[in-house]
Amino acid sequence: MDHKTTLTLTPLDQLLAERACERLIVDFVHRLDLGEPSSVAELFTPDGVWHWPHGERRIEGREALRAYFASRPADRLSRRLMTNILVTVESATTARAVSYLTTFRVDGYSGGMVEPRLPTNVGHYEDTFRNVDGVWLLATRTVFLPFGAATGTERLPAGDAAPTS
Repeated sequence: MDHKTTLTLTPLDQLLAERACERLIVDFVHRLDLGEPSSVAELFTPDGVWHWPHGERRIEGREALRAYFASRPADRLSRRLMTNILVTVESATTARAVSYLTTFRVDGYSGGMVEPRLPTNVGHYEDTFRNVDGVWLLATRTVFLPFGAATGTERLPAGDAAPTS
C-alpha cells in the first residue's frame, strides 16, 4: 500500500470510503438472499469481474453478471453471513477488502420454515473497488471456498418446509 496516497485523504474521507465499500459487501449478499439476484450487477463497475478460481468461473461485465446471477433457481432459499470485513483504502479512487462468508442454501423452497442445515460453503471474498464519478463500486470479487459442498446445492423434497405459525 502506498502510505503517501492514503495520507492525502482526510480521516473522514478514508472512513467514508471504508464504509461505502463495507456497504457494497453487505448489499451484495442482501440482493442475492432477499432481493433480485440479477441486480448485484449494478454494484460492479461496467467492466467488473466475479471470479471463482475453483472451476475457473469468471464472469466479466455488467450484462454477463446480470445474466449469471439471474440464472439462479427461482426456488432457491439462501442466507449468507458476512463477517470480519476488512477494507483497506489505497487511494481516493481505489480500495480492497477481505471478508469471510458462510452460506446456507437449499433449492426447492416453497415457503415456510426449513429444518436447519449445515453451511453449504464457508470461505472468503477478496474484493477490489473503484470510485467512479464519486460512487464506490466493486471492480473485482473473487471467492475462495475451502469448505464447500461437493455435491452442490441440496434440493428439498416436495413438502419439506413446515408452515409458519
